[in-house]
Amino acid sequence: MSTYYQPPRYPASTFESMSPTDEALPVVVVGAGPVGMAVALGLAQRGIPVTILEAADQVSFGSRAICISRHSLEAAARLGFGAELEKIVLPWVGGRSFFRDEQVLHFRMPMRDFDVRPPMINVSQSEFEQIMVDTIEKNPLITLCWQSPIAGILRGDDEVTLEVDTAEGKRHLRARYVVAADGGRSRMRELAGLRLQGTSYEGRYVIADIHWESDLPAERMVWFDPPSNPGSTIIMHKQPGDIWRIDYQLDPSEDAEIETQEDAIRVRIAKHLDWLRNDLPWTLEWKGFYSARALALAEFTHDRILFAGDAAHLVPIFGVRGLNSGMEDAETLAWQLAAVVHGNADESLLAAYSFERHNAWEQNVANAGKSTLIMSPGSHGYRTTRDAILALSVRRPEFAHLINPRQSSATHARLSPLTWPVAAGTAGILPGDPVEDRKIRVVTADGVADTSLNEVRGNGFAVVGFGLDEAAGAALAAATRKLGEALSPENVRALNVDSTAVDGVVSLVAEDLAEAMGAGAGEAFVIRPDGLLLCRVAVGELPAVAESIRRGVAPEGVALPAQPLEQIAVDEQRRENVWLGLSAALDQADENDREGFLARLALLLGSQLDHVQFEEAIAAASDTSPLRVGELAPQD
Repeated sequence: MSTYYQPPRYPASTFESMSPTDEALPVVVVGAGPVGMAVALGLAQRGIPVTILEAADQVSFGSRAICISRHSLEAAARLGFGAELEKIVLPWVGGRSFFRDEQVLHFRMPMRDFDVRPPMINVSQSEFEQIMVDTIEKNPLITLCWQSPIAGILRGDDEVTLEVDTAEGKRHLRARYVVAADGGRSRMRELAGLRLQGTSYEGRYVIADIHWESDLPAERMVWFDPPSNPGSTIIMHKQPGDIWRIDYQLDPSEDAEIETQEDAIRVRIAKHLDWLRNDLPWTLEWKGFYSARALALAEFTHDRILFAGDAAHLVPIFGVRGLNSGMEDAETLAWQLAAVVHGNADESLLAAYSFERHNAWEQNVANAGKSTLIMSPGSHGYRTTRDAILALSVRRPEFAHLINPRQSSATHARLSPLTWPVAAGTAGILPGDPVEDRKIRVVTADGVADTSLNEVRGNGFAVVGFGLDEAAGAALAAATRKLGEALSPENVRALNVDSTAVDGVVSLVAEDLAEAMGAGAGEAFVIRPDGLLLCRVAVGELPAVAESIRRGVAPEGVALPAQPLEQIAVDEQRRENVWLGLSAALDQADENDREGFLARLALLLGSQLDHVQFEEAIAAASDTSPLRVGELAPQD
C-alpha cells in the first residue's frame, strides 16, 4: 500500500483575522512555501508579528524539491522545526552515475567525525512544508491566511497596500514591508512589473513519484543513455516511505503534451524498472514537468517589496539548489529585515541582502550551469563533449569529476558590503564564509557536556573568542553586551574557546576548533544569525560591529577574492577548462568543417606530446569496448 503523503486542505481565512487593527502591519509575507514560512518564523523569533497570504488551500502536493542540504537542516533547527523534520527524513551521502550500463562515477559528500548532520537528506517538499505549517500554527505572532491570492498592489513612501481576494470579496491590507516569496510564477513580481533575466536551457524533464518497495540504496543514481531508454538521461532518488523520485529527459523531437500523459509515463518507467530486473509492484503517485532555467531579478529589493526564493531567482535543478538557496535567502532576510523594522539598522542593510543573495545566485548558477551542460547539453558542441567525457570515464576515471553533480552547498558572502576585510594571506575561515556546525563540548556547572557549535550559539549572533586572557575575555563580554543592546531583541551570545573563564561568557571545550577555523590567540569571530562569518578581529575592534550593522557597511579595507569555498585541483581545473573551451569551439566551428577542425586541433596538441604519449592518447580515444549493454548497473 502506498504511504504517499496527502496534505490536508485548509478553510479560507476571514479578513478580520488578517487585519486586526487600522495600523499598517509590520510585515506581510506573500507565499506559504518553505521560503515564505521560513522568513515568517525568523521574524517572529525576533518579536515581529507577521501575516502570511497564500493563494492555495494546502501545502504543495507532491515531492517537488526532495533533497535538503546540511546547511538547510541547520537553518531548520535555528527556525524551530529541525527536530520534527529530522524524525521523518532519509539521509544519504553520495551517488553513482552510469553510461549505458557502466558505472563512471561514485561520489561521496563529506561526512566527518565532527559533523552533526548528514550532508543531504531526502523528504518530500509537501511534508517539509507541513511541518513548517504545524510550527507556525503554534506561534501567536504569525497569522497564516489560506485562499488569499493577491489581486493588486499600491506602493507608497512608507507602506504597501495589497488588494487581496478573500471569501468575503476584495479587501485591502497595509504593510510596512512585503516579502514576495510566491514562487517561480510570482504574482507579486508580475504586479510590480518586474521580469527575470538570464538563461533558459533546452532540456525538458518529466518528474514522477512512484511507490516501490525496492531495496536499492538511498543514493543519487543517474543513467546516461540507458539501455532501457536509449538517448535519454534518467535520475532516481529514494525518499521516505518507499517513495522513489524518477526524472527522465525528453528528446527534443518528443511532444511534451503527449509524453506527460499518465500512460506514457507508466510505459517509460516500466521499461527502466524492467531493465533493473524489477519484479515488485509499483504505483504512480504524482507527476510533474520542468525545464532548466537560470534567471534572476536584477535587484531583490524594490522599495518596500522584498523578493526571496523562486520569486527572486531560478536555478537549474541539477545539484538541488532551489529550495536550499531559498532557505538561505529566508534566514538572511529575516535577521536583516528585523533589524530595520526594530529601528536598529538603516534601510541600507536591505541593500546588503539584495547584493548578497544575488551574488549567491551567481555562485549557484556557476555550478548548476555546469551540471546542466552535462545533464542536458543544449548544443552540438556540448553534446559531443559530454558523450566523449562519458565514454572516456569508463576506463579513464580522471575525467569522472566532470560528471559530478556538484551538490548544493552553502554559498558565501565574501563580497557583501557587510563583510569585514582581513589582511592578505589570512588562513582559515574568511569573513563571509559559512561557519559549519560541529560537535563540541561545553563547560557547565555539572562538568563538561556534549553539544554542538550551533546549539550553543543559538539563532542570533555569536561572538567567539580564542585564547583570551582574563582582561580580553572581560572586554569580549562587555562588547557582546553592547552589541546585544544595540540589536535588541536579537539574541547575542559570547563564547570562549581555550580561554580564561569569564562571567557571562560560555566556555567551550573544543581543542580543534581554533585550528579548524584558522583562529589565532586573541582573535574574536562574529558569526551572523544565518551562520556566515561577519568578521574576525582583535577584541578591541568589536565595539564597531554594531555601527557597521546599523549602516549596512563594513569598515573600509581590501576586498576579499571571490574564489569558491572549495578549490578545485589543478588537473581537474585544466580538464574543466578543456571541456568548456572545446565545447564552445565546436559550436562556433563551421558545421561542414568540424572534422577538419578536430583534426587540426589534434595535430596542434599532439605535437606537444612525445610519440608514446600520442599513441596512448589515440588508443584511449579509440577504445569503445567498454560501451556494452545488458548488465544491471548499480553495483561496485
